[in-house]
Amino acid sequence: MTSDATTPSPSLDLADRPVSRGRVLAWALWDWATQPFNSVIITFVFAALYLVGDDFMDPEIAKLGEGNAAYELALASLSSGFGAAMTVAGIIVAVLAPVLGQRADTAGRRKLWLGWMTGLLVLSMLGLAFVQAAPPYFVLGVGLIAIGSIFSEIGGVNYNALITQVSTPANVGRVSGLGWGFGYTGGIVALVLVVVAQSADWFGLDTSNGMAYRLIAVGCAVWCLAFAWPLFRWVPESTATGREPVSFVAGYARLWRDLVRLWHDSRATLWFLVASAIYRDGLAGVFTFGAIIASVAYGFSGDQVIYFGVAANLVAGVATMLSGFVDDRFGPRRLILWSLALMVVSGLAVAVLHPLGPVVFWVAGLVLCLFVGPVQSASRSLLARVSPPGKQGEIFGLYATTGRAVSFLAPLMWTLTIALTGATIWGVVGIVVVLALGLGAMLLVKLPTR
Repeated sequence: MTSDATTPSPSLDLADRPVSRGRVLAWALWDWATQPFNSVIITFVFAALYLVGDDFMDPEIAKLGEGNAAYELALASLSSGFGAAMTVAGIIVAVLAPVLGQRADTAGRRKLWLGWMTGLLVLSMLGLAFVQAAPPYFVLGVGLIAIGSIFSEIGGVNYNALITQVSTPANVGRVSGLGWGFGYTGGIVALVLVVVAQSADWFGLDTSNGMAYRLIAVGCAVWCLAFAWPLFRWVPESTATGREPVSFVAGYARLWRDLVRLWHDSRATLWFLVASAIYRDGLAGVFTFGAIIASVAYGFSGDQVIYFGVAANLVAGVATMLSGFVDDRFGPRRLILWSLALMVVSGLAVAVLHPLGPVVFWVAGLVLCLFVGPVQSASRSLLARVSPPGKQGEIFGLYATTGRAVSFLAPLMWTLTIALTGATIWGVVGIVVVLALGLGAMLLVKLPTR
């Protein structure tokens, strides 16, 4: 017999100690600091409005304009190229993140690794200032974004693990939710600042040769530096796990043994890790490629894409805060299943109803964003419920690291569907396939009864 009404685990392996609000705030600010890389650089502005645009295609083809077959094929090629770069980045993350996270745990150096990844992410964004508006610079642009995503993802593994330094068993859920909320809010504020700068015509600055977008990248780098440092000042370093350090290659053998042990001791937990790894990559695909769909497939202007980005972050943030009540009333598994199912339907609507115009994307696209946050929040809640007593810390570490094992899947499906169809709009179907696979795997997750 299965049920959503599972008994919460007795402990999250967190120290039962008072934690100052300032320390919690310092931890949550890292999400605020790095969110513009995702919302402004990857999703809504730099990649969608600049890299995947007229400046980076053959000038003769660019003159043909929308509606021309050669022009549309060139746009699809740029979209596919960006997707290919993100695919490679996802594969690299999948290979490196689990063992690098394990080594940081063993040595008690999560914050040190997070510091290195944050600094390299800042350098990646600063490098975008050199991406001029010409086809030869396309590879540099997508390469720097892909490299930045690697640093961001590996840094995120250590950031998530540091939650044990700023929370107790009584407030870990609220602290985690605060981090998510700060992230969405930071994205909104950053996008609004871009709108203000555009409305002021960049305060008289020269914006030729892509300078406006290059300044945006520099602004995101400065933003990251300005708000990430409190974590490194006030959040204490993690303690070593006591496990014997092993070589990089031996780390993979250790990871495999941990997974085998989990298979024998708590198979439902392992299956959930697999299912969540799949659908969480689909969630990432929604935000990674959403603005490209809006601008390339639906013809949104730059301002319209940014307005949609603000609305998407707002919808996702509010829904995430409210979903906790649904989680408590009906159970996290049910919330995840219904949310994923509605995301699949909405994604198909974005692709199939494309001829009806932009109103389809405004409605169906925002419905997609409505369920991203609740799925993320409920996934964390469900994992706490199915984790074996006394092993919650290990399980949450596996959740953070093995979730990257298929982080290349959504970019790969996006790239393949565009390559096969020659149209950017059908890249949506690739993302929907990933969400549907995650939904199918999630249906097989059997929870213990109360």
